Amino acid sequence: MKTTGRVNGIISNIVIVKADGPVGQNEICYVWAGDTKMMAEVIKVVGDAAYVQVFDSTRGLKIGDRVEFEGHMLEVTLAPGLLSRNYDGLQNDLEKMDGLFIARGSITDPIDFNAEWEFSPLAKAGDKVSAASWLGEVKEQWVMHKIMVPFTLTDSYTVKSVAAAGKYKVTDTIATLTDADGREHAVTMVQKWPVKQAVRCYTEKPRPSRVMITGVRAIDTFNPMAEGGTGFIPGPFGAGKTVLQHAISKQADADVIIMVACGERANEVVEIFKEFPELIDPRTGHNLMERTIIICNTSNMPVAAREASVYTGMTIGEYYRAMGLKVLVMADSTSRWAQALREMSNRLEELPGQDAFPMDLSAIISNFYSRAGLVKLVGGETGSVTFLGTVSPAGGNLKEPVTESTKKAARCFYALSQGRADSKRYPAIDPLESYSKYLEYPEIREYLDGQIEKDWVDLVYAGKTIVQRGKEANDQINILGDDGVPVEYHERFWKSELIDFVILQQDAFDSIDANCPIERQQMMYKMVLGICDRTFSFADFEECSQFFKGLINLFRQMNYSEWKSEKFEDYRKQIEQYVSEKNK
Repeated sequence: MKTTGRVNGIISNIVIVKADGPVGQNEICYVWAGDTKMMAEVIKVVGDAAYVQVFDSTRGLKIGDRVEFEGHMLEVTLAPGLLSRNYDGLQNDLEKMDGLFIARGSITDPIDFNAEWEFSPLAKAGDKVSAASWLGEVKEQWVMHKIMVPFTLTDSYTVKSVAAAGKYKVTDTIATLTDADGREHAVTMVQKWPVKQAVRCYTEKPRPSRVMITGVRAIDTFNPMAEGGTGFIPGPFGAGKTVLQHAISKQADADVIIMVACGERANEVVEIFKEFPELIDPRTGHNLMERTIIICNTSNMPVAAREASVYTGMTIGEYYRAMGLKVLVMADSTSRWAQALREMSNRLEELPGQDAFPMDLSAIISNFYSRAGLVKLVGGETGSVTFLGTVSPAGGNLKEPVTESTKKAARCFYALSQGRADSKRYPAIDPLESYSKYLEYPEIREYLDGQIEKDWVDLVYAGKTIVQRGKEANDQINILGDDGVPVEYHERFWKSELIDFVILQQDAFDSIDANCPIERQQMMYKMVLGICDRTFSFADFEECSQFFKGLINLFRQMNYSEWKSEKFEDYRKQIEQYVSEKNK
C-alpha cells in the first residue's frame, strides 16, 4: 500500500504534507493540483509532517490537496539511447516537450522505448556475474554501450541464458540470472538508479594515476588535470568560462561528455544548445553532440529541479564509467546549485551559515565531488569520471563560501582573472593563483616522467618560479619606473612575459592553436625554458624589451603554424638564430 497524505502548508516550492503512513528521506511523491500531477521530493520529516520540495510551480495549490508517496527516491533511467539527448534535471526529454515554456506537470520518456538495438552477447550460460558485470553490448552512436547486470542486484548470480545476437527493444529480456536460492531474475537493457546515491559497483577506487590531456597549454603544461580527477573554474562574468568549457569538452581525452547547465541564465543555455551540435569532434570527425548528453535547468526553472540536475548528470556519468569508458562531467555553474541549496535551506528555516548558505555546504560539495574518480571494474577493466565545475562568484570574489568550499573538495583550481581577461590574455587562467594538487602525486609524477620526459614536474615548477619572479620584477618597475631599476629586472619580467604569451595564452578560435598536442607542448615549453635559462647582456631596458617583443612575435607565428610543418620548422630555425645572434 502506498502512503498518501494531504497538503497542510505551502512555503513557495516547499509543501508541508500530513502523511498517513511511513515516509522516507528523499522519497519521491506526487502532489495533485486539480488534474495536474507534480513531482516532489521529501527533504525533511518531522513526526507525521513531511516537508517536500516540488519540482514545479505551486501556484494554485490548496490546503487539503492530495499527495501520493512512491516509496523510492528520485531515479534516472539508464539504457541505450541517452547520448545526443537534451534533458532537464528530472531527465525529461526537452525535445519532446510542447510549446515555448515547459508546462507544469510535464513528464516525458527519457528514451525511445520502441527503438530496436542490435545486441551482441558477451556473457554465456554458466558464467558467474554480479552487479555491473557485462552481459552484452549494443552500438550507441559510435560508443559500445554495455548491457550490465542491474546495479540494484547486490548478490552473486549465475547466468542461466543470454539472448542470441539480434535486434531487441530495451524492454525485452536479454538475459536470465539465477541467485544462490535458485530464484530467477530477468534482465532487460533498462535499469533505474537513485541519483543521490553513488554507484559503487566496482572492486577498487585507486588514486588517479593518468593525466587527461585537454589540448589547453595553461592546463596540460602548468596545472594538469588527472583522468578521474576533480577541478573547478571560478571566475567573474566575461572571463571566458564558457569558451574554456567548450574547448575542454571538444578536445579532452574522454569518450562521453555530459554538460550540466544547473541554473545558468536562459541565453547562456541557448548558446550551449546552439553551439554544441555545430562543434566537430576532432577524434571522430562527426558532431561532438553524438557523444554528448546535455542536462539543462535554467535559472527561471524551479529551484528544486536545479538542485537535482547535478546529481542526474553525475549518475549518468557513473553509468557510462561502469562500461569502462572515460567520462567528462562539466557543471555550469555550481554557484547556482549552491544558491538553490540556500533557498531551500532558508525556506526550511534552518540555521544559516556564512552568507546564508547551509551550514553543511562544504560537506554537500565534498560529498558530490567524491563521486568522481578512476575505478577498477568487476571485470578488471578501468573506467573514470572526471568532474569539472565552474563557479560564478559574485563580483569575482574568490573568498566567498562556494569557492572556498569547492577549493577543499577539488584537486585542481583554475582561477580566471578579470585583469587577464580585460587585457585579452586568454584563457584568462591566472598562473599564480591556479594550482593542480595532482603534481604532488607520485603516481602522476611517474606517469609524466614516462609519457613526457623525466623530471617533467620539476620543469613545470621552474616555469612557475620564472612567472612569479617576473611578477615581482614588474611590481618593482611600476613603483620605481623603467629607469629606476637595473636592466636585470626588465629581463626577468620579459622572460615571464615570454612564458605567458607563448605557453599560457592560446587562441581558442584558431584551427591550429586551439588544440595543442602534448608533444608540441613539451617541445615549445623546453624551447622557452631554454631561452629563459640564458643570460643576456642588454645596454638598457629598451633594447631588452625590443629583443623579447621580436622573440614573442616569432613564437606566436610558430603557434599558428601546423605542427612539424615546413613553416613550423622555419620559425624554429629563425628563433634559434635570433637568440644565438643576441647571445654572441
